[in-house]
Amino acid sequence: MSVKVDVRQLERLQKQIERVTTVDIDAFCEACTKEIAARLLRKVIKRTPVGQYPSGSGKSGGTLRRGWSAQKDIKVHYFGDTYVVEIVNPVEYASYVEYGHRTTNHQGWVPGQFCLTISEKEIENLAPKLLESKINKLLKECFK
Repeated sequence: MSVKVDVRQLERLQKQIERVTTVDIDAFCEACTKEIAARLLRKVIKRTPVGQYPSGSGKSGGTLRRGWSAQKDIKVHYFGDTYVVEIVNPVEYASYVEYGHRTTNHQGWVPGQFCLTISEKEIENLAPKLLESKINKLLKECFK
């Protein structure tokens, strides 16, 4: 009794698997990290309030909104197996707007806007779907 086996499909699968192993995972993870950080920046900038000043006061709003940035064009730092991007706003009063503060007469409280906090929660909920989509796209390219 003789059995014929066609191994071409197995060889094709082996080549596809080899393509997956040649992918630069660090570059892929860094690109995903940068995209998530960019989305966070867009959300927090959009959510940040702009000060309203009477005309003739010489003040214009938007300083806090313009202050948001990601350390030197979204630079990714590595800590072990963790990818980190630092989102900053160096404007002096940013933390007071974010978390709230006492009034100038110390008799009341101005509630925080939580621009960054809310945006982080939204991104935290969005990230798994985004990453799943990116991974599926990468795998589809490898298994064409």
